[in-house]
Amino acid sequence: MSTDEFNYELPENLIAQTPLINRSASKLLVMNKKSGEIEHKYFNDILDYLESGDVLVLNNTKVIPARLIGTKLETNATIELLLLKELESNSWECLSRPFKRLHIGTKISFGDGLLIAQVIDKKENGMIIVNFIYEGIFLEILEKLGEMPLPPYIHEKLEDKDRYQTVFAQNIGSAAAPTAGLHFTPELLEKIKVKGINIAFVTLHVGLGTFRPVEVSDVTKHKMHSEYFEMNSETAEILNQAKKEKRRIIAVGTTSTRTLETIMHKYNKFKACSGDTDIFIYPGFDFKAVDCLITNFHLPKSTLIMLVSALSSKKNILNAYKEAVKNEYRFFSFGDAMFITNKVGRDVNENAL
Repeated sequence: MSTDEFNYELPENLIAQTPLINRSASKLLVMNKKSGEIEHKYFNDILDYLESGDVLVLNNTKVIPARLIGTKLETNATIELLLLKELESNSWECLSRPFKRLHIGTKISFGDGLLIAQVIDKKENGMIIVNFIYEGIFLEILEKLGEMPLPPYIHEKLEDKDRYQTVFAQNIGSAAAPTAGLHFTPELLEKIKVKGINIAFVTLHVGLGTFRPVEVSDVTKHKMHSEYFEMNSETAEILNQAKKEKRRIIAVGTTSTRTLETIMHKYNKFKACSGDTDIFIYPGFDFKAVDCLITNFHLPKSTLIMLVSALSSKKNILNAYKEAVKNEYRFFSFGDAMFITNKVGRDVNENAL
């Protein structure tokens, strides 16, 4: 299976640079995962496609201001770190730039010495391990010195840090937002609850995989970077009951999808657990947990477009993306949404539309 098979043409002007004022005012492309039938809606209309008894699974990870810009103590050269994963107390795996200027023992100063990072190991592809030296509370210092780690295709400055955070973000640890969740507002979530849809939470801390392109021509040769996940007993109970009663499990985002499928493939049921996952979902994958998916539009040739193609088909997804381009949808992190469902058009429940 060739990586090039997941390519598509995208005009640069359709890459969303800023979030909409109203989170739920995004466009919503609704697609039947089997037939490929498409409807064009707005995100608030998602309520019409959700049914009483459905379980909506959200990733409650919280993005840290993980981008730090400082100076190398020996030369005063500018160094940028992107914090990806806490390994142990004060020790972090980071993406660094420029990588070549850093050596084991190098010290980097942030905020005129408020925070010092010392390189304790060098990996490859820009990866380093640093030990942080500081006085006080690390997360408070990070809030003061760090910037939100926006993807490289976003060139506009983010005026409000909270707009790269879901309204239900809780567990600190991500280097990027679970962007499908950005469309939800407290008001919309309340309407969803009132309609009888169960809302459950998992955590997956988004890491390096979000920033790494697929660099191999054969999809099956790509190695996913591992990310930390967890599920509590309450969520496991809700999901197991839904499976037992043959009710739909709707994942919000590819991160929620990867968490649910990791657990179900390992245990053949949902259970309270935590760990690291490097699950790679591409066409041919056997979905055991997720029935439907709310997601954003993803980069060409990315692992994420491969995942959504696995839930539907490569043909349906590429056709939907072509329709989205034609209708000038906004793409990527701050862009519009897509609902890959098993019910659309005449199949949707009688209260819809």
